[in-house]
Amino acid sequence: MAEDIVNLPIQPLGELLKNDIQLQISLIFLIAGIIAIVLINRKVSSILDSKKFSYTRPFATEFVKKILLPLFATALIVSVSAYIQVFELFDTQTAIDAATADTELTPRELFAKILDTFVILVIGYTIAHLIPIILANNEAKKMEKYDYQEWIHQRGFSDDKANLFHQLFEWTPPKHGPSEMPEEEYQEKLKTVEGKKFLENYYTSKGVPIGSFKQIKPKAFEIWKKSEREKYAKYFDDCVSGNNEAGQVLRTGVFPKEIYTVSLWREQKRISNYEPIVPGARPPGWAERQGQDTPKSFKQMIPLITFVGVLIGIAAWWEVDLVVVATASGGLAIGIGFALQETMQNYFAYLSIKKDKIFVEGDRVKLDNDYVGIVHTITPRVTYIRHGLNESIAIIPTRQLIAATIVNYSKDTDFIPAIVDVGASYLNDPEQVASVLMKVGNRAMNEITDVRGRHLIVQEKCPYRNQHQPSCGCDKNILVDLDQPRVRVTNFNSSSIDFAVWVFVRDYGSQFKVKSDMRIMIIKEFKKHNITIPWPIQTEYHSDINQEQQELDRTDPVRQKTLKEYGTGDLNSSDSGISKP
Repeated sequence: MAEDIVNLPIQPLGELLKNDIQLQISLIFLIAGIIAIVLINRKVSSILDSKKFSYTRPFATEFVKKILLPLFATALIVSVSAYIQVFELFDTQTAIDAATADTELTPRELFAKILDTFVILVIGYTIAHLIPIILANNEAKKMEKYDYQEWIHQRGFSDDKANLFHQLFEWTPPKHGPSEMPEEEYQEKLKTVEGKKFLENYYTSKGVPIGSFKQIKPKAFEIWKKSEREKYAKYFDDCVSGNNEAGQVLRTGVFPKEIYTVSLWREQKRISNYEPIVPGARPPGWAERQGQDTPKSFKQMIPLITFVGVLIGIAAWWEVDLVVVATASGGLAIGIGFALQETMQNYFAYLSIKKDKIFVEGDRVKLDNDYVGIVHTITPRVTYIRHGLNESIAIIPTRQLIAATIVNYSKDTDFIPAIVDVGASYLNDPEQVASVLMKVGNRAMNEITDVRGRHLIVQEKCPYRNQHQPSCGCDKNILVDLDQPRVRVTNFNSSSIDFAVWVFVRDYGSQFKVKSDMRIMIIKEFKKHNITIPWPIQTEYHSDINQEQQELDRTDPVRQKTLKEYGTGDLNSSDSGISKP
């Protein structure tokens, strides 16, 4: 073994380095050049990151940043190699003696092979890092087409200009109407503009729209893409001009990022069901965090796998015993695998959760131990779930969530019921009480909104349209016919007849405000209609029942009017109240 080491061709090269000043200068120039190229590349990358181009064309920017360093490094190595070949640096007595020695490679060949190795490493590094960028760019194009299909499905996004969808597509009615609509009514609606609009937005009881849309302008996809780019350009300009929710100029090219790139901007729109992204609405660093939290896939392993393949190829070229290397690395990998077993389980659980979107940050979930909270942060090691009332934060190893039974109150749920229970006196007519509660339910649907003016209770048709105003979007995701409000008699209690009012709200958290506001409405409407909510205690009457009955009879016309107008909430009954469109 020692004799083999002595005969290695690296030793003549070492003698050359000791005796040849020009070769030493060449190597110093090579090392200094690589250091300079790295520093220059960092500066150029910083400049690119601060330009608008890097936000509107993030993949092209990454491509340029990844290729600059290898390109300059390759040029430097090739230049040094050419310099050595031109000036014959190996034409020394040491080189001549080494060439005649019993070695496999002459110093000239050995040095050329070392330089070629560097070039191969640089090229391998470049290819390894360019492939994921190309794949990510292709994936972004596919997702752009997916966004376009969603745009067609939703008949435009809320932030479109000038009703773009109906400029490009025209609704074509089917020959026959839906099975649940009488044919005569369907044909009558086709004769009016309002009727056609109603049919265009109509969904069957199975959540299926009727008719189809015909493209009336060519290159609709290109027009839509241009519209989306204009939206992002306005978002970016608002961020850098200070005309945003933060009220300050957001900086480019800083860490953590304060502005979404166009790819992250599109991803955030998908997560929020294509609601407009408000500039400056998130704190600094949110954009960077969203990029880091994007699920890691196999594409992130491509650079490592490719580079390892290049190293193996180079080792084979240098005639290294790959069996020994494989045995040593295999044993090392097994040891590391046992040491990092739980870490890898957590990591692959993280990949599964993020890739399949089992739950995402912001979802309200219930764990096996009945802990209910909002998913705060998902990491490759642990997941943080904040209690719904901010009482605590549960920190759970991510791998445990894969095997656990989790109830997700937010996933694929466009509406949930909000139920208010109330009791009324036995002296009140239950049908009249039901009609008052129907009135409360209808008031709640029209009047209860969030801070942005959007209705918290989902609608079959946005009430603002009846006022000739644009829809607030509360009916955008409703694909079924909702029977609401609902009123039911639930129990004969010891001191009251119990009723329940049902409405459907758009998410889990909305029910609490809706219930609170509805209870206030019920109290006011019950006072107005002289309906008594009995105390939850034994009541001893000292008054004349006949006198109390006379008082009830006096206000009976008011209750009868409400009963006639709103019905009792039973749609199968003849007194169903408001007729549904």
